[in-house]
Amino acid sequence: MTQPIAAYTAYDEALATGNMPGVAAALHADVVWHQPGAHSLSGDHRGPDGVMALLGGFMERSGGTFTLTKAGPAMVNGQYVAQPVSFAATRDGHEPLDMAGVDVFRIEDDLIKEVWLYSSDQAVEDAFWS
Repeated sequence: MTQPIAAYTAYDEALATGNMPGVAAALHADVVWHQPGAHSLSGDHRGPDGVMALLGGFMERSGGTFTLTKAGPAMVNGQYVAQPVSFAATRDGHEPLDMAGVDVFRIEDDLIKEVWLYSSDQAVEDAFWS
């Protein structure tokens, strides 16, 4: 069994380089991604295919402008990894999105099993993605 940070790092490196098959490979077969908010991308997304469809939805709606940047070091507590982030995107007819957040990952069997996302202003994020 590897350390949780190693499992998270595999996902993070794949995401940073646009290696979407690598992102999918870092996800547990039973992954659940809890996307907060009150917009059509919100809710629980299950399995690697569901998560990849969600990520594709962000890129599609933002015309490929969605970016995610680490805003500090990853922190590990047992099987959990918390990563401070900032994320941004532009979209026609909406104010640009530029926001701080924290992404929390639960690692199981050396893969990402569950994800929770927190943003600094969920109402602004909801308006952007709606």
